[in-house]
Amino acid sequence: MNQIVLASGNKGKLKEFSQLMADFGVEILAQSEFNVVEVPETGTTFVENAIIKARHAAEVTGHAAIADDSGLEVDFLQGAPGIYSARYAGEGAKDEQNYTKLLTALEGQSERSARFQCVLVYMRHAKDPTPIICQASWEGRIANAAQGENGHGYDPIFIPAEHECSAAEISSDEKNKLSHRGKALVLLIDAMKQQGILK
Repeated sequence: MNQIVLASGNKGKLKEFSQLMADFGVEILAQSEFNVVEVPETGTTFVENAIIKARHAAEVTGHAAIADDSGLEVDFLQGAPGIYSARYAGEGAKDEQNYTKLLTALEGQSERSARFQCVLVYMRHAKDPTPIICQASWEGRIANAAQGENGHGYDPIFIPAEHECSAAEISSDEKNKLSHRGKALVLLIDAMKQQGILK
């Protein structure tokens, strides 16, 4: 079985990637299994940060690596929290602290359009000069209050364009089809098939 390291310790992401890659006989391993420490995300874009993370994981583990950098862009906030989505309320902030800060920033505001962005990078090895880069988005708007128990991150306050409920209230199968990460992963799988990496 092929093994690819996921440059993340996020259990939600690991589950999502594992489900979608299982069909190709690929085992997704968390970088924590190799004691890879999180690398500082010093890029100013999702693409730069994803490359930094994938390269670091490939370097430490000696395996091919996939990294994703994703976040929420809110139009009224000029694209914030953006690349700082995971640490919007400060380093080590919990999901609820992040989305509560965002709800506060939008209080009384009717302009609530937003989208999730995801950039996925696949690196064959740490010195890969042509990593595969795929990007996808998921349009929607910010709710007035958190709702739903599923998902992670900003899911409880994100109403997808296709629904009247939050991303935390739809099934994981439905979410995999619609989400920014689900769509980017489909693009990544197609690109990996074209290059003969996946059979």
